[in-house]
Amino acid sequence: MAPDPDLDPDTSPAPHAPDPHPVDLPRIERAVREILAAVGEDPQREGLLETPARVARMYAELFSGLHADPRTHLRKFFREQYDELVLVRDISFNSMCEHHLLPFMGTAHIGYIPDGKVLGLSKLARVVEVVSKRPQVQERMTETIANLLMEELNAKGVAVVVEATHSCMTIRGIRKPGSLCVTSAMKGLFRANLSSRSEVMTLIYGGRR
Repeated sequence: MAPDPDLDPDTSPAPHAPDPHPVDLPRIERAVREILAAVGEDPQREGLLETPARVARMYAELFSGLHADPRTHLRKFFREQYDELVLVRDISFNSMCEHHLLPFMGTAHIGYIPDGKVLGLSKLARVVEVVSKRPQVQERMTETIANLLMEELNAKGVAVVVEATHSCMTIRGIRKPGSLCVTSAMKGLFRANLSSRSEVMTLIYGGRR
């Protein structure tokens, strides 16, 4: 396995490109005050005075992936003559459902078969981190990650499996806590070759189910 060129991932911050479209915090604050008033609250109540500013900062954090390019984490790789499966399981993430603006959260599993380009392992987690910080549906998130890896690495195959619980299903509407949504995107060899697909799914789930 190729070494990761990053510093200790527990102590070094993830690199971020300059934000070309800064979030309009005052506009979010005004909107939150309107929402509070619309539901019958008093935005001037002591406990709510700082809420619009807090919510604005929260949205800037949760949607930071809108203004970051995940491809930057895929452009530093190693040339290695390795053409077997590389798999990183259980990459945790939090994202936001675009239908109700409620969070969904879970884990992503990413496997790929290199064709001469091998990534440092933390790069896969960084890609998930950037892509997840957007309003979206889980299906699009899964497909986006898989397509990025195929395009940037020219990999022989990419497999992405995402498992998540959705607040829009557990705390409202049907209210079914414990439900899990699983999506997958299989590219290249993983789509064309049943044994390759079976291998990656066994390594993801083997011994756990």
